[in-house]
Amino acid sequence: MIKVRFAPSPTGPLHIGGARSALFNYLLARRENGVFIVRSEDTDLERSSRESEHNILEALRWLNIKWDEGIEAGGENGPYRQTERLDLYRKYTKKLLESGHAYYCYCSEEEIEEERQALIAKGETPRYMGKCRHLTEEQKAKYEAEGRKPVVRFRVPEGQQIVIHDQVRGEVVFESDGIGDYVIVKSDGIPTYNYAVVIDDSTMHITHVVRGEEHLSNTPRQVLIYQALGLTPPEFAHISLILNTEGHKMSKRDGDTAVIDYKAKGYLPEAVVNFIAFMGWAPSGEEEFFTLEELEKIFSLDRVSKSPAVFDLNKLNYINAQYIKQSSPERLAEIALPYLQDMGVMPQGELPEEKRTWLLHFVKAVVNHLSYMAQVQEYVQYFHGAEAPAPEGEALDILHGEQVPEVLELFKTKLQALEEVTVEEIKPLLKQITKELKLGGKLVYMPIRIALTGQMHGPELYDIIPLLGRENVLKRLEATGQYL
Repeated sequence: MIKVRFAPSPTGPLHIGGARSALFNYLLARRENGVFIVRSEDTDLERSSRESEHNILEALRWLNIKWDEGIEAGGENGPYRQTERLDLYRKYTKKLLESGHAYYCYCSEEEIEEERQALIAKGETPRYMGKCRHLTEEQKAKYEAEGRKPVVRFRVPEGQQIVIHDQVRGEVVFESDGIGDYVIVKSDGIPTYNYAVVIDDSTMHITHVVRGEEHLSNTPRQVLIYQALGLTPPEFAHISLILNTEGHKMSKRDGDTAVIDYKAKGYLPEAVVNFIAFMGWAPSGEEEFFTLEELEKIFSLDRVSKSPAVFDLNKLNYINAQYIKQSSPERLAEIALPYLQDMGVMPQGELPEEKRTWLLHFVKAVVNHLSYMAQVQEYVQYFHGAEAPAPEGEALDILHGEQVPEVLELFKTKLQALEEVTVEEIKPLLKQITKELKLGGKLVYMPIRIALTGQMHGPELYDIIPLLGRENVLKRLEATGQYL
């Protein structure tokens, strides 16, 4: 049975790259009827926090990525935080020390840096050259007496090729002579990533490790530890880096990098999942919209690309816009509400029925203009309040048209005569004006639009007028007099 894991370091929010790793692992587990674990690599004591861990889990839940085993879910292979597994690591460290695969190193940071600089000066790869490999008990005692706290280093075998059969990248070969003896336990007793991850993956029976390409260089170090402990390594699959549309490493200026930022802006989780799935993976056909359930059935590692994935914010906005259009007005209203409350347009707490009705109609009116739900704030001015933004440039010029006073006056008269201001009443009313004044639609609709919104483009007039309400429309028409 396939068993995979997502093991973030809780040092900040869940980023897009991490979300993609989690999603690919989740999809692989679901496709193969396997198990998906989430655990926490929290050995960076200074930067790790339970708050970050909680935020990462909440982001996964928002994306509907559910785990079968791990933090908060429990399971027979816990605990699922590395800081709660220190006794287990000590047991394996003792084994490696006794077998001669690891040793205590007392070198100071200054000595390590001196050696590093000397190798760089020679044009060689900087690495630890094994100074403490063969210390006598007397030498160890001397260092101990000086107050030096040792690290534990793994003894890298010489002249060995480490072959990784990567399910995405194919066969990758590393030379052990270019690695150098590396630290597996720090002087404070905390294991390093490359060590703890091996023990965790082995004891949790992980069969496939699917992770970012940046971890590929760690893989030979981990494989050597598996071999030294007589354990079978899992299958590896390293997915490509995520680049921006210009081919550079993704940064904040390319769009927000944390998943929670997209939730905060009102992106829909199913759209974000759809977008992330296509970063480095493609289905066999041309279809580009998939639910999570559909992805679970068709995802496979053999369609994961070696080439870098591209983060294209315009593509995400396009995908999200399609999902917004397909969503119910009730759902969209619920997502839109906090943005309108922040503006003071909607009250806090339980909404009165009339406000709820207005909100639903507002969302229906702007749905085709939204890439993400926070953008509702940009459209409030069209539908709310007694004042319209001042017209400028071409919009102001249009108000100087000779037919405009007559158009606005007739519109005002007909509006006041209506019993009820609804979409059903406004549509024919606007047509009547064009008929009575014998004017083309543009000469009628454009001045009314500019009078009410200050803009030449935007949502439909028959949506704007009922939502503004008769009183606000009349006030905006009156204010337009100064521009005629």
